[in-house]
Amino acid sequence: MKKIHFEPEVPAQVRAIPQHVAMTILEAIHRYADTGAGRVKPLSSEFEGFLRLRVGSHRVVFKETADGISIHRVLDRKDAYR
Repeated sequence: MKKIHFEPEVPAQVRAIPQHVAMTILEAIHRYADTGAGRVKPLSSEFEGFLRLRVGSHRVVFKETADGISIHRVLDRKDAYR
């Protein structure tokens, strides 16, 4: 399992999401860290070097290294890329 690091603003973003949806997102993050499974795609332009994990209408924007993943944003898709 890869180590998961959350940037300082991410916990507040997760708390703003309804609890049952937030739990689904956190489960998807842990599943990706364990197995690499998930709806992940690389981003471009100003988000070059980042990946996004799609969980319903929410997007998890993160960077991946050899030993871990660093979560930068967890937002609704309409706000994730602003």
